[in-house]
Amino acid sequence: MNFELFIARRIHFGQKKGNQQVSKPAVKIAIAGVAIGLTVMILSVGIVVGFKQEVRNKLIGFGSHIQVGINLGEKSYEVKPMSIDAGLTKQIGGLTDVRHVQVFANQPGIMKTKDEFQGVVLKGVGPDFDWSFFQSNLKAGQVPRISNDSTSNQVVISQKIANMLKLKVGDKIPTYFIINGKVRVRALRVCGIYSTGFSDYDKMVVIGDIKHVQRLNGWDDNQIGGLEILIKDYDDLDKASNEVFGAVGNKYDSKTGDSYNVRSIKEINPQIFNWLDMLDVNVVIILVLMALVAGFTIISGLLILILEKTKMIGLLKSMGAEDWSIRKIFLYQACFLVGKGMLLGNVIALAICAIQHYFGIIQLDPEVYYVSTVPISISFINWLLINAAAFCTALLMLVGPSYIITKVSPTETMRFE
Repeated sequence: MNFELFIARRIHFGQKKGNQQVSKPAVKIAIAGVAIGLTVMILSVGIVVGFKQEVRNKLIGFGSHIQVGINLGEKSYEVKPMSIDAGLTKQIGGLTDVRHVQVFANQPGIMKTKDEFQGVVLKGVGPDFDWSFFQSNLKAGQVPRISNDSTSNQVVISQKIANMLKLKVGDKIPTYFIINGKVRVRALRVCGIYSTGFSDYDKMVVIGDIKHVQRLNGWDDNQIGGLEILIKDYDDLDKASNEVFGAVGNKYDSKTGDSYNVRSIKEINPQIFNWLDMLDVNVVIILVLMALVAGFTIISGLLILILEKTKMIGLLKSMGAEDWSIRKIFLYQACFLVGKGMLLGNVIALAICAIQHYFGIIQLDPEVYYVSTVPISISFINWLLINAAAFCTALLMLVGPSYIITKVSPTETMRFE
C-alpha cells in the first residue's frame, strides 16, 4: 500500500461538507486558476496554429508550394515565357516529395463594365490545373472547362470583383490588356465565383485559359509563364525546394537561353511568412504567463492546505514519519487539485474550439487578418503536449513550497489550534 497516497486520498476525498474551513475557497481558487490557465494555453495554440495553416493554405492555393520560371524574382505579374520541356516536367513530377506539376502564365488587365472598372491579373492555367482549392471556396457556378483542343472564354472571378463590377455567373465582361503599347480586348464569360477571404488576392485574381495569355503575347503553344509545383507535405517544403532546384538549377530555356529560377512560397511572400513566424513568439509568452498564473494559484492553495494541516504534520512527525513522506502526501493532494483544474480547463477549451470551428461565432476583418472568422486547429499531439507540460510544470513548481513542511516542529504543532 502507498501510505502517502492513502492519506492524501482520505484527506481530499474523505472530508465531509463543512469540515474544510480556510482551505475551501483557496482550493476553489487554485482549481479555477489551473482551469483558466490551461484553457488559455489550448486556445492560444489552437488559434495560432489554425491561423497559420489557414493563411498558408490560401497562399499555396493561389501560388502553389514551389514555382519554376525565368524572372520570378521581379516585382511584376508579367513573366518571360519558358518553353515546356516534357522530360524536365516528368523529372520534377517524379521527385519524392512532389504531388503535382501544372503550368501557368499571368497577364495584368482591366475588367470594365458600363459604370465600373477593376484592375485584375488573369492567371492562365491549363487542363492539368488542380482546381481543388478554388472548388472548396466556390460560392456560385463552376470552374472553367479547359482543354488542349480549343480556347475557353470561361473564367472564375472572386466575390469581391463580382460585387465591385456587379457581375453574376453567366455575364460577359470585356477585359482590356496592354501588350507592347497596344490595347487588346477579350470578352470573358463568368462561369464561377469564389471567395477565400484573402482580400489581397481576391480583389485581383481571375482564373482562365492559358491560351489567352499565350496569344496575347504572341507565344508558341509550348511557351508558358512557369511551372507550379504542389508537394505532399508542407513540412518538407525546404527539402522539396532543394530537390527541385537540383533538377532545374543548371537548366536553360531552349528558346531564350535564360536560366530557370526556383522559388518557394516562403520566398514569394516573405513578409507574410515572417509575420506568421512572429506569432510563435506571442504564443510562447502567453504559455509562460499562463503557466505562472496557474502555478502561483496552486502554490497558494498548497500552502494554505499545509497551514490548515499543521497539527496533522506534527502528529505524523512525532510518530516517526519522514519529511519527504509527509511532503508526498501534500504533493499527491496537489495533484488531485491540478487534475480537477486540468479536466475543467480541457472541457472548456475543447468546447470553445468545437463551437468556433463549426459555427465561426467570432468574426474577423479579412482586410486585416486575411480570414473572416477565427480559425482553430488543435491536433491530438499538441493537446497532449500542452497537458503534459502543464501538469509537469505545476508539479515542479510545488516541490519547492512543500519544503516548508521540514520546518514544522512536532513540539510546537501539538499545541497548534
